[in-house]
Amino acid sequence: MKKLIFLLGFALMAVGAKAQQDTLKYRISLKDKAATTYSLKHPEAFLSAKAIARRQKQNLPIDSTDLPVCRKYIDEIRKQGVNIVVAGKWENFVTVSCNDSTLIDRIAALPFVRSTEKVWIAPGGDKPTMSTRRDSVENKPTVHPDSIYGLAISQIRMSNGDKLHQEGFKGQGMTIAIIDAGFHNADRITAMKNIRVLGTKDFVNPKGDIFAESSHGMMVLSCIGMNQPDIMTGTAPEASFWLLRSEDEYSEHLVEQDYWAAAVEFADSVGVDVLNTSLGYYTFDDKSKNYKYRELDGRHALMSRQASRIADKGMVLVCSAGNSGANSWKKVTPPGDAENVLTVGAVDKNAVLAPFSSIGNTADGRVKPDVVAVGLGADVMRTDGIQGKANGTSFSSPIMCGMVACLWQACPKLTAKEVVELVRQSGDRAAFPDNIYGYGVPDMWKAYNTPRPPEGGGGNSDLQ
Repeated sequence: MKKLIFLLGFALMAVGAKAQQDTLKYRISLKDKAATTYSLKHPEAFLSAKAIARRQKQNLPIDSTDLPVCRKYIDEIRKQGVNIVVAGKWENFVTVSCNDSTLIDRIAALPFVRSTEKVWIAPGGDKPTMSTRRDSVENKPTVHPDSIYGLAISQIRMSNGDKLHQEGFKGQGMTIAIIDAGFHNADRITAMKNIRVLGTKDFVNPKGDIFAESSHGMMVLSCIGMNQPDIMTGTAPEASFWLLRSEDEYSEHLVEQDYWAAAVEFADSVGVDVLNTSLGYYTFDDKSKNYKYRELDGRHALMSRQASRIADKGMVLVCSAGNSGANSWKKVTPPGDAENVLTVGAVDKNAVLAPFSSIGNTADGRVKPDVVAVGLGADVMRTDGIQGKANGTSFSSPIMCGMVACLWQACPKLTAKEVVELVRQSGDRAAFPDNIYGYGVPDMWKAYNTPRPPEGGGGNSDLQ
C-alpha cells in the first residue's frame, strides 16, 4: 500500500510539473519581414476577402504591415524553448512566455530580432488568474412603455442619434468589435438575447469563459447593442458584434497591449467596420513602465501605434478618454492619444463635464478628447439582467461608437478618416475645440445632412 501511495504521489507531482504555468512573458520586436513567403501582389493569400474589399472600397494600399509575421522567424524563436502567445503583424512582433529569462538572451541574439522587453510577470501568491463563478440573474427589467429606449433615451438624443434611427439607420449591415475585459452573463441576460453576436475570442486566456469574466464589457455592449423596446435600445441596435477580450483584470502589465494589438488584427480579418475599446493604460504593476506626459504622442505605447494604424486599414476606432480628470494624472490614457481615432470624454445628461473625464491635449499638440458623450449616470444593463446606472468614459465611448456606426451606414461612401473628421466637425465646439470637451457633443443628424461633394459620398444624395 505504501508503495502504491508513493507511486501515486510521484505521478501527481509529475502532472503538476507538466502543468506548471509560465511565469514570464516577453515582447520580441523583429527587424523585418525579409523571410516572408507571401507577396503583396497576392493579398488573398494572407488577407480575408472582407479585409481586402474594405481597403479597395476606400482606396487604401495593401502594404508590408499587412504581411504576416514571418513563419520562419516564429519557428526559430519557438525552437529556443519558449511558447508563442500572440503575434502582431502591423508592428511586427511576437509575444512569448517562458519560465527562464536566459532563453530571452538567446532570442535577443538572433539576427532578425530588433529588441526584447519583459511585458508580464505572474502575480505572486495565490491570486486568481481567471473567473469561475457567475453572478445570479433575475431577468426582471423595468418596462418603460413611453419610450422604446427606456431611460437610455437621453444618452442617444443628446447627439440626435435617435433621428438616424427614425430614418432607418440602426446599424444594420455594420459589424462592431468590442475589445474589453469580459462580458459577464451577456449570454444569460434575457433582454440581451437578440443582440447579434457573430462570435467571441479571448486573447488573455483562450481556454477561459469570456461570459464568466468581467461585467465591464457586458455593460459596454448594452450601450450599443440592446434591442428591447420599452426596456432599453442601444445606439446601434441592429449592428452585428464580435466580442473580444484583451484586458486581464488580475494584473496590470504591458502584455495586455500585445493582446489588444492581436485583437485589432483579428477584427480586421473578420471584416469589422467599427471598434470600441473602453480600455486605457498609464500605470502598471511594474512602476518602471509607467507612462509620462511627454510620451502621449500617439507613437510611444504599442497600443497607440496600433490604434493609429486602424483608420489606414479602413476601420474606425472609438475609445474612452480615461477617468483620470480628478486625480494627479488628469490626461487621456493610451490608446486615447492615437491619431485618426475618436477619443471620447464624458458628460452628464445636461452636457456638463464629468469631473473624472480625462483631458488633453496630446504631447504633440493634437486636440483630445475628440468629442464627448454621456458617461456620468449612463444607462446600462447589469449582470442581474436589470437596468442600472454606470459612470465612466467606458460608457460614453460605446454610446458614441454605436452612433458612429449608424452614421457610417447612412453615409457608406465615406472613408474611415472622413467619418472621424465628420463627427468632429459636427461637435458643438468645433469652431473652438479645447482640451476638455474637445470638439464637443456631436450632432449626428447635422453630420448626416452635411453637404459633401459627389466623389466624397454620403449624405441624403446617396440614399435616394
